Amino acid sequence: MRRSLSPLSALLLALATTLAALNPPSAIAADDHHSAVIAVFGFSYSDTSGEVRDQKNEHAARLARFMSALEADLEAPGKLRVVVLVCRPEPCTPTQSAPADALEAARAAGADLLMIGTIHKMSTLVQWAKVEVIDSKSGQAVLDKLFSFRGDSDEAWVRAEAFIADEITAHKWTDQ
Repeated sequence: MRRSLSPLSALLLALATTLAALNPPSAIAADDHHSAVIAVFGFSYSDTSGEVRDQKNEHAARLARFMSALEADLEAPGKLRVVVLVCRPEPCTPTQSAPADALEAARAAGADLLMIGTIHKMSTLVQWAKVEVIDSKSGQAVLDKLFSFRGDSDEAWVRAEAFIADEITAHKWTDQ
């Protein structure tokens, strides 16, 4: 014998079905070659190592290469699709734009995720990268990791970037 739904149950079921249709899961928009859409907010860099030699230009160049390589590795086939942030004022970096502005820019660019981060050189031998990935719809962090890496050479930065890119792309973003 089949039981019919009470009027209240039928109303709740209809409401839930309508809401689900209007608000699909915040899972990430995918296409045939990418599993998710991400915007990358330029990372900041700080050096509190106290080293005597001024390395600002070297660090700026390494950070620029790091960011370019990170975006390329994130967008490799089968990985994420990277979209460009447009902030006012440009460029879209922590020194020019607030994270809240970057989140709005990510939404405007069609990104479901926003990655922000910073790299800190704390000593001659140790640096760390703090990386957050934020769901642009909810504004909530869905990944928050602290990576440490040894050294301040081109090779050390390349290894750190590759490791971080692997960690980010290994995450199952469509399960969000």
